Amino acid sequence: MLETPRLILRRWREEDVAPMAAVHADPEVMRWIRDGGVLDEQQTRGRIQAWESEWESRGFGLFAVEIRSTGELAGFTGLSVPEYLPEVLPAVEVGWRLGRAHWGQGLATEAAVAAVRFGFEERGLKRIVSITQVGNDASERIMVKLGMRPVQETFDPTVGRRLRVYALSSDRYHLGRG
Repeated sequence: MLETPRLILRRWREEDVAPMAAVHADPEVMRWIRDGGVLDEQQTRGRIQAWESEWESRGFGLFAVEIRSTGELAGFTGLSVPEYLPEVLPAVEVGWRLGRAHWGQGLATEAAVAAVRFGFEERGLKRIVSITQVGNDASERIMVKLGMRPVQETFDPTVGRRLRVYALSSDRYHLGRG
């Protein structure tokens, strides 16, 4: 578990399925994810199980993001391996997805900063990437705030959409903290 001034980043619970499914059911939230399709509760449950499995096998994964003041599930942030994009492997990606009610408050940045810190300081990663579809300016702004720089443009082979890859090395991360 990680804590920030406004958030708790923690492992997933059964009671997270329904609120995360509500996030996944919003077409505006899912607009920049893969083909832009929404997910239902069963698909969300499968994703959460996969995310938890990644924690067990890799020692990192996607955190449930909870609002400290209310206990509400806002979405997720954390680390994963972008296996859908073999050309960037080996790599660990920081990502986030929050419900629309939590947009525009700096929460995604706050959560992602904690996830990056966890990756570099707790897991000893040497490099973290972040991948977004070209046009998702809000996500690119977060990547820049994380200290990342664009390193590559490519296509998502699963849906054919253009992607931009950002990266941050542990050396540059630690330099920025010094």
